Amino acid sequence: MNVLSVEKISKSFGDKTLFTDLSFGMDQGDKMAIVAKNGSGKSTLLKCLIGSESIDEGRVVFRNDMRIGYLQQAENLPENKTVLEVVIDTDLPAFNTYREYHKALRIGDEKKVEAMMEAMSLHQAWDIEAKAQQILGALNLNDFDQEIKTLSGGQKKRVALAQVLLSEPEFIILDEPTNHLDLDMIEWLEDYLNKQRCTLLMVTHDRYFLEVVCNHILELEDEGLFKYKGNFSYYLEKKAEREEQQMSTIEKARNTYKKELEWIRRQPKARGTKQKARIDNFKETKKVALQNTHEDEMVIPIKMERLGTKIVEMHKLSKSYGDLTILDQFSYNVKRKERLGIVGRNGTGKSTFLDIMMEKQKPDGGKVVIGETVQFGYYSQSLLDVGEDKKVIDVIRDIAEFIPLEKGRQMSAAQLLEKFLFPRNMHYNYVYKLSGGEKRRLKLLTVLMSNPNFLVLDEPTNDLDIFVLAVLEDYLKSFQGCLIVVSHDRYFMDKLVDHLFVFEGEGKIKDTIGNYSDYRKQQQADLQAEREAKAEAKPADPVPEKPKPTSSNNKMSYKEKVEFEALEKELPELEEQKEKLSNDLASGSLSNEEMMSAGEKLALIVSQIDEKTDRWLELSEKN
Repeated sequence: MNVLSVEKISKSFGDKTLFTDLSFGMDQGDKMAIVAKNGSGKSTLLKCLIGSESIDEGRVVFRNDMRIGYLQQAENLPENKTVLEVVIDTDLPAFNTYREYHKALRIGDEKKVEAMMEAMSLHQAWDIEAKAQQILGALNLNDFDQEIKTLSGGQKKRVALAQVLLSEPEFIILDEPTNHLDLDMIEWLEDYLNKQRCTLLMVTHDRYFLEVVCNHILELEDEGLFKYKGNFSYYLEKKAEREEQQMSTIEKARNTYKKELEWIRRQPKARGTKQKARIDNFKETKKVALQNTHEDEMVIPIKMERLGTKIVEMHKLSKSYGDLTILDQFSYNVKRKERLGIVGRNGTGKSTFLDIMMEKQKPDGGKVVIGETVQFGYYSQSLLDVGEDKKVIDVIRDIAEFIPLEKGRQMSAAQLLEKFLFPRNMHYNYVYKLSGGEKRRLKLLTVLMSNPNFLVLDEPTNDLDIFVLAVLEDYLKSFQGCLIVVSHDRYFMDKLVDHLFVFEGEGKIKDTIGNYSDYRKQQQADLQAEREAKAEAKPADPVPEKPKPTSSNNKMSYKEKVEFEALEKELPELEEQKEKLSNDLASGSLSNEEMMSAGEKLALIVSQIDEKTDRWLELSEKN
């Protein structure tokens, strides 16, 4: 069943065209991702679909009465509400009923409470709070009463994600959902979305996420759209085939273009009908032949000082914030060409550790010794700190007009920008016109311009598109200095690091050999071994030395018979009590206090029925 039809939509900002005549559709249950270079209009396309951004031409049609959940990149949440209040602030009947019911409880309006009881059951709203707490807990938001204004940007993004997921929409639209999620949360979200019977459209740069969750890929390129029915691996395979065919077509067009160009130059101005048709064909051939097939390359041979024998030594470092322990007597010596990844849940101190290592923060105990030849290049999570009215090229020129390269050469600011995938037509753009990913890329360039021989990258992949990530990975693989990366991008980590520091909390840091996938495999193997050890440790049932031929051990003892008979009497009585309490709650005749008491009794009786039923079934097998 078709749930979304996009028909020939176009969008421009001034003289910049983002896309033209885009058309695609989605059926119920499709899980589709949009990929494109930064600045191509991925987020704008989502806004056009949802209606928060106007389109120049075309139309967007969703199935009637479809519940849509939309996660934006930047959220504007009410600052004075609590986390739980925001998450349940959804305009749906069940959530409206839940809020009205709890409002009546707070102000003691017994008549309103009575009136809302039936609505709570009708809209199945009794478990909304439990579901909210479950999702918030998975996203590491455990203080439900914390006000939004006290949260970090990443926490606010997670609150917005929880709000979308809790409303269980039929059609989910997500813009970079994995930003600000740690690795455990990302894997939880993957599993959640795979199990949900929803339609999903998203923009993400997480390539493993694309691989596991999506069954359709749309690529925005050159204002047009290419469609691939498959996951990320399938997309890469088919994209390579398409580009190979395109190159073949361009090569043929170039050969034809050279021949036809000679004919065009030889012909007189007065031409017949056949000649005019040939001229028209020549124009089309020229358009194909002159296409740019240049592959993006991030080749930056910036001069780097050679590292000495002493690089960074950490001796018995300790750091705490109140009861929260970040480091506890931690020691480590960084080696030449170190390629270290750092992972762990948010709040375990990864960024603090980096600051202490680079002497931006002081430890409570221990010391850091940094070698004289070490030149740090630090890429933090904060945004590019320059005036929005500054031009792109001026950001680089403020650092240096010319940048020293290897072997005594140098490169101009403009040349360096081109090497870093900023074409000439972007150099005089104002910074405020750049997309989030382009700003991140510009900031990364300013870091590399400091000629570092020790790169420390804290979440470098946020907001970078998959194409920039691919060329950045190629550059970092050839980087000859030390590299330490904190990232939630598993694909990125797998390509670049050869061992990990796993921050487990309470000052525990585990050094494990291999990349992230190796670590997860080992972690799963350890969990399996732990389960098997627990199973083996359970005391075995006593086995008689001389078992009798009849299976008398399967029969009930006298004590069990008495218990079984008692259960047969108790269960019907409990069912009667359950039915009576349910009727009392639905009658509307109870006071506020009586309803609260009846609700607690009902929960206890339901628990007893479950427990006693399990025991009755166990004994009945012996009967």
